[in-house]
Formats: sequence, C-alpha cells, structure tokens
Amino acid sequence: MENAIAQSNEQPKLKRAFGMRECITITVGTVIGVGLFTTGGNIVGEMGPQVVLATLVAMLVSIFPALMYGEMGAALPYAGGTYQYASLGLGRPFGMLAGWNFIISLVAVTGGESLAFSYYLKTIFLAFGVDLPIPDAVIAAIALAVFTITNVRGVKITGRLQNAFMFFFWGVALIWFLTMIPNVSLPHFVQAPDFLGQTDGMGFIACVAIIWWCFAGFETCCAMGEEIKYPHINIPRALILSPFIIFAVNALFQWFLVGIAPTDSLAAIAESSAPYAEGMMTAGILGLPLALLAAGIAFGGDFSTLNASIAVPPRYLFTMARDGAMPRVFAKVHPKYETPFVSIIVLGAGSILLVCTNTLDYIASLSLFADLFYYIIGICAAIGLRVRYPEMNRPFKVRGLMVGGIISAIIYAIMMTQLESDAMITGAIWCVAGLVIFFICQSIYGKSEIVIPDKAPAEPEPEERAKMDREFKLWTVISIAAALIALLLYALPLAIA
Repeated sequence: MENAIAQSNEQPKLKRAFGMRECITITVGTVIGVGLFTTGGNIVGEMGPQVVLATLVAMLVSIFPALMYGEMGAALPYAGGTYQYASLGLGRPFGMLAGWNFIISLVAVTGGESLAFSYYLKTIFLAFGVDLPIPDAVIAAIALAVFTITNVRGVKITGRLQNAFMFFFWGVALIWFLTMIPNVSLPHFVQAPDFLGQTDGMGFIACVAIIWWCFAGFETCCAMGEEIKYPHINIPRALILSPFIIFAVNALFQWFLVGIAPTDSLAAIAESSAPYAEGMMTAGILGLPLALLAAGIAFGGDFSTLNASIAVPPRYLFTMARDGAMPRVFAKVHPKYETPFVSIIVLGAGSILLVCTNTLDYIASLSLFADLFYYIIGICAAIGLRVRYPEMNRPFKVRGLMVGGIISAIIYAIMMTQLESDAMITGAIWCVAGLVIFFICQSIYGKSEIVIPDKAPAEPEPEERAKMDREFKLWTVISIAAALIALLLYALPLAIA
C-alpha cells in the first residue's frame, strides 16, 4: 500500500477550484438541455398533462441513487467518480465498464445537445421569418469546437461559464414563464385527446425511462471530485438538491407546453425535433416570445449542458489512463492550464463525429442505455463498498443503503428492457471493445491500486463553514419551493374544473 500511495502522489493532479454552487450548476447543467427540450418534450405530446406523473416517478427513482453517490463522492473524492467507486467495490473490470459507459453516454449527450442547439438557434431566426441556411451538423460542430477549446483552457473558465449559462437560463426562463401565463389555457389540463389515456403499464414505464433521461447525470459533480473544494461537504449537498431542481425545471416547462399548445397539435409535438418551439408556433405565438424561449434554451440550457458534458467525461478518461486502464496518453495534463487536454480534445472530436450522423433519436437511445447500465454498476458499487470496506471513513452515510440499492438497481434494469434493440446492440459492442482495450492496457502497464483516504478530510474555517451552511439553506428552500409550486400548478386546473 505504501508503494501505491507513493505512486499516486507522483501522478498528475487536478486543481480544486469548485464550490457547492459549481457542483450544482455543473450537475444540473449537464441534465437540463437536450433531454428536456427534445425527447422529454416529445413525451408531453404523448402523455399531455399526465406527463407530470412520469416526471415525478423519474425524480423518485433518482433520489436514493443520488444519495448513494453522495456517500461515495464524499468518501472517495477522486476524478472519475463511478470508475473509482466500482473499481474498489466490485473490481477493476466493472470500474472500467462504468467509466467507459459514462464516457459514451455524455459524448452522446454532447452530440445531441449540439444538435438541439442548432435547432433552437434556427428557431430564433424563424421567429422573425428568417430561415437560416446552414446545416444543423455544421452549427453543432462549431459549438462543440468552441467548448472544447474553452475546456482545455482551464477549470476556472469552465466553472465561470457554467454559472453564467445556468443563471442566464433561469433568468430567461422566469421572464418567459411570466410572459406566457396569459397564453396558458387551463382546460388543456382536463380536456385532453382520447389517445392520451391509452398508455398501458409498459408504455408508462417507457415514458418514465425517456423522462428519466432528463435526470440522468444527477451525480455529475462526482466525476470532478478531485477539483471540488471540501468535497465531503459540497458533493453530498449538491446531490441532495439536484433531483428536486431537475424535477422543478422539467415539470414547470412541461406545464407551460401543455397549457400553451392546442390539444390537436400534441401528435406533432411528439414527433418534433424542437417540441417547445413547435408548441408555440402551432399556438400562433411568434416574434419576441418565441425568440426569447429559443435564446434561453440555446444559450442557457444547451450551452450549460455542452459546457458540462465536454468537461466531465475527460476526467473519467484521464483517471482511467492514469491508472493504466486506458492508454497513458489520455493522462497528460496541460502544463499551463492544468487540464486533461488530450482527453478533452479526443472526446470533443468524437462528439463532432457523432453529430455528423444527425440522428437525435438514435443518440438518445444509445445514451439512455449507457446511462442505465452505468448507474446499475454505480448502485452495486455502493453496496460493494459497504461490504468490502465497512470501516471506510464516510463523512456522509445513507441509511438503508443495502435494501434501497437493490430496489433501485431492479428499477433501472426494468427501464433498460424498454430500450430500442439497436441501442442495446451498439451498447454491448461498446462494452466489449472497452474490455478488450482495458485488458491490453493492463498487460502493458500492470495493475495499479486505488488509495483509500486514511485520514479525515480538511475542514473549512468556521467563518467559511458558516457561509457554506447559509448557501446550502438558501438553495434548499429555493429547490423545495420550486418543486412544490410545480406540483401545485398541475393540481390547479383540477381544483377549479
């Protein structure tokens, strides 16, 4: 173990620069984007006002796994998140599969997000009658290239951009909500087309799985554990809040889409590549309101997801390469910017190649397979860590983890059964390819050990701790209030009907 510690200290390190606010904006920013404003919006077209039930279930099945990740992230604040947890709790091949699937999941999200950005960027121009004559893939590739460059240039830039994009998104969303209130028709919530009530049990599970994709990534900050200040405090706090914030944003936007879009346009919304823009246009809401929505989505939601999705997967690849599970070239750290620049550039290029397919539905299915498989491994890793390392220092500990973990893994496995066969096949091929690379690298570099922290983490000064506590209380009040308001809005039409 002493040799492992010495080796670990000589390996390249990342810089701790994120606080709880960045943990939240990186995590939520990864999620609020392509899912909510594309495939998640399509489910509104399939379920109408009943979509809130699927969204609520998606939140409920995310809460306990988020707490499990809070426990692991606080105890093992490393870059690479689940790769590290699964390597310790289940064995290195499972750790590699977790990291490998996380990478393809967010590469797919990045590709899908860049395409979503192009759709809504064009909508800004369409709002004023201008058809932008540039292919979607070209716009998407330019956006990916820009964010790849900014991520190479340093984690502080990434964090500042993330905060700016998220607060811009929330600011525009609030203005849009207020301007759309006069256009909401409450009868839409109680007078839905007949086909909306025909979803059977398995169909509902399939809808929940798609909506859950809007929550996938709720543990994203764990992947940047090596760059978070006081991770034993900030990571659990961010993960306690993230499912509620994600639910509130999804449910509020879905409520407005149901209320604005004419009921006879729901079928078109279910098939649209930009369902929120589709809903507004069919309702005859054009000009500045449509441009405002599209700008908030494109430059707030989409950009926040692009920034986070390009930032996080390279930390997995970097850590896997540093441990000898992937080619060591991916472990290079930029001498000036202190970022894993090779990993960032390679995965950014991979996302650009993926957008050339211009097939958002396939990208979403592939990402959903990788997400679910990755989370099942992560949940099992939390159970494995409790069994293998019962004495590990756990600054944040979840009650009922063994039973809750088993139930969560079963739920996620059931959702996997609803995926398209093409995504399952591609995902299986991806896993096999990763294992081949892993075992080749192991034979070349040998096996390395993951060092478990053997001392309590450094605590903030009392003044700083008090400031962190106040910030957490404020975020908690806002998050719970927003989630409750969203639920009350869906109950309102029923109460006055």
